[in-house]
Amino acid sequence: QVQLVESGGGLVQAGGSLRLSCAASGIGLRINDMGWYRQAPGKQRESVAAITSGGSTKYADSVKGRFTISRDNARNTVYLQMNSLKPDDTAVYYCNADITAWRVGRNDYWGQGTQVTVSS
Repeated sequence: QVQLVESGGGLVQAGGSLRLSCAASGIGLRINDMGWYRQAPGKQRESVAAITSGGSTKYADSVKGRFTISRDNARNTVYLQMNSLKPDDTAVYYCNADITAWRVGRNDYWGQGTQVTVSS
């Protein structure tokens, strides 16, 4: 069974920083693209940042220059460093990964979500 477990959310003042982590677990994993999404109350889920297995990254315009996505392939973990946080960044953040697992095949997985709240 493949799982994505997130950590690192919380409450922070505007201008502050948080670092989110998402670790994948399972047997015989090959992890392809990974990414972070967020969903604010009353809004659709949106892509925040993505990273390929080779390390290429892309970001939503709203977070460019403030957020950095990275991954540790040895630990099957993806990170999102969030700096200069704004109240508009308040949302539930979800990890997403395209994973091929032993005896399961290739699927798209989501984490359980972690709340990020930025106070003004």
